Amino acid sequence: MSSLINVAEGEEQHTPLLHNHNHNAAASTDDIVPPSNGPDSSPPAAPNQRLHSLDVFRGLTVALMILVDDAGGAFPSINHSPWFGVTLADFVMPFFLFGVGVSIALVFKRISNKSIATKKVVLRTFKLFILGLVLQGGYFHGRNDLTYGVDVDKIRWLGVLQRISIGYLLASMAEIWLVNNDFVDSAMAFVKKYYIQWMFAILLCSVYMCLLYGLYIPNWEYEDLSMNLTGYASGTQIVHCEVRGSLEPPCNAVGLIDRVILGEHHLYQHPVYRRTKECSINSPDYGPLPQNAPGWCLAPFDPEGILSSLMAAITCFLGLQFGHILVHFKDQMQRVLLWSMLSFPLLIAGYVLELLGVPFCKPLYTLSYMCITAGASG
Repeated sequence: MSSLINVAEGEEQHTPLLHNHNHNAAASTDDIVPPSNGPDSSPPAAPNQRLHSLDVFRGLTVALMILVDDAGGAFPSINHSPWFGVTLADFVMPFFLFGVGVSIALVFKRISNKSIATKKVVLRTFKLFILGLVLQGGYFHGRNDLTYGVDVDKIRWLGVLQRISIGYLLASMAEIWLVNNDFVDSAMAFVKKYYIQWMFAILLCSVYMCLLYGLYIPNWEYEDLSMNLTGYASGTQIVHCEVRGSLEPPCNAVGLIDRVILGEHHLYQHPVYRRTKECSINSPDYGPLPQNAPGWCLAPFDPEGILSSLMAAITCFLGLQFGHILVHFKDQMQRVLLWSMLSFPLLIAGYVLELLGVPFCKPLYTLSYMCITAGASG
């Protein structure tokens, strides 16, 4: 997984994978990171120089991912939260996104040709998206007969790597096009250089919040093709909503947008809310449906949906700003101070938002969840 993230980041100077994967990387790097040409440019890094703190952070994230993947079934308390709340497993995805953002700041700290850099970013985004589609997004059928293949009517378009590719694309485009050519010699100059990026991130947050709380969620139906212990028969199930601003599993704007744009059959068919108390007698683990379980327990829902990926991209933007601190400030104590000035307010904001009624929810990637996970990343 870590190697796949490196492909998204395009770290010619910091990741051995790209040295091995593309022998022409050294030649193409000059188009993105040319020799120093301004007072704000730092000396080029040695080809094999690595940012050890980022390596450690990636290693810990991969170790955490392995832990929760292997032990999550035996210890549901560290597995992903069924819906509201946050567990150890819920920090893995934000940690990867944050690391991508930090790396983008390092890779694009000097850009000579914005058009060439943009083409490289689009190509890497496409590669990562397709890779995610192949690894986990496909719907394969007929494994034991001659009809083996991919059913395009049921292929899942979104997933973990696809979400990372979206965050990488948005953060990279902002780093290429939304930066002022100002010399950074103070905190105020730092803000002036990158304030357009912050405005763009705030715009994405605003779009997300407006849609999440403003969209009207009508009643909807889905095709249930499974039999279960409570006697649900195959056929059409109707989910009653008619609400606005709900964050509950059956009636939220994230699911509505995915159903309208992607279609029911292209969503994840085993949603995490199957482990909620309403849908499992073994909650927070999977289990049989309880008596009088609501019909939406068997409805599809994509945890890496379109709308929630907008907020997930903000984690990349925040990692990008932390990376900017590494680029522009060389004193270690100053870096620690500035990182703390970003990390602790994010943590506090997350908990305050939760107290104000914006719950932690990874499947929806709520603003409070984004804040505490990004703060923890820092």
